[in-house]
Amino acid sequence: MLKKYSLNKYYFSLLTSLFISFLGHLVKNVDEIYKINCGGICFLKNTSSILFSFESILNSLIVFLICFFIIQIRMERLFFKRIKAIYDDLEFSADSVISTSRVVSDMDALIENVGQFTKMKRAEIELLKRDEEFRREFLGNIAHELKTPLFTVQGYILTLLDGAVKDKAVSKKYLSRANKGVERLIYLVKDLDFLTNLEQGNIRLDLNNFDIVVLINNVFEMMEIRSKKSNVRLEFDKDYNEPILVHGDYERIQQVLTNLIVNSIKYGTQGGKTEVRIQSFDKEKIIIRVKDNGEGIDDENLPRLFERFFRIDKSGNRKKGGSGLGLSIVKHIIEAHREQIFVESQLNVGSEFSFTLSKARI
Repeated sequence: MLKKYSLNKYYFSLLTSLFISFLGHLVKNVDEIYKINCGGICFLKNTSSILFSFESILNSLIVFLICFFIIQIRMERLFFKRIKAIYDDLEFSADSVISTSRVVSDMDALIENVGQFTKMKRAEIELLKRDEEFRREFLGNIAHELKTPLFTVQGYILTLLDGAVKDKAVSKKYLSRANKGVERLIYLVKDLDFLTNLEQGNIRLDLNNFDIVVLINNVFEMMEIRSKKSNVRLEFDKDYNEPILVHGDYERIQQVLTNLIVNSIKYGTQGGKTEVRIQSFDKEKIIIRVKDNGEGIDDENLPRLFERFFRIDKSGNRKKGGSGLGLSIVKHIIEAHREQIFVESQLNVGSEFSFTLSKARI
């Protein structure tokens, strides 16, 4: 019904003006019609000549036009105030949609904008719900991460206070374990602080040209003991005899590769391998691929893989170590370089993490 009215926005003013002009026309001529017909002359003939005279019709037309414009202007102002009040209540400006310079009784515009507003608010509500769910999960995860080492440290200290401190061998053993718990707390807090600074843009990158092949070899050497312990081979897909120069922050990219390779070892299979491949991405960039043949990741977990503390294993098992912030840090470092990071994975087959880097600037 609103749409029908919006297509006939002059309908009310037109009918009202016609009614007023017609009524005024009759009222103006009724006295004259009465006087003439009192003499017994033909009523219909005299009435017709008076009602349809040029002067009478002209006067009625003038009355009609005046009434139409007055009523239409008043209607427009009334609708403008009412519709603008609706827009103000909905907290978005009506200036871009309605104005006094045109008819604002067009309900289609109102319906369309209210519909858009409703969709926007629904999207905002859904986003707030997701943010709230993420916040609860994040607080739960960080509480769990902090609780484990804190309780461990507290347990050893209480044992020492209960008398174990008198036994030098036991006290040294418990103090050593308590120290490990403190080190884990420090490690976790440092990662959180670093990630927060990355997100806020407080960490400046030291951008230079360097050989990515040399950097990867250095990471392989650092991870050699860990990889042998897990029986996972670290290798290139081929021999890279020539240097491949890229532009970036050497230390941060080393941190990215270290985190990715640590994860590939951690979730790899006994006797498996981690393969690193360097390829051309386009004229200005290369792409580094870190591929393993480990556990793999289910498709439903891929979108949340780079969230803080997100873990695929919901059992709460922390035997594989780590702060749960590694991939989130990786993502933010790559984004700070204004580059892209990708992940492909298949459950029980393996995963591939890849990221782009700009070629060296000469």
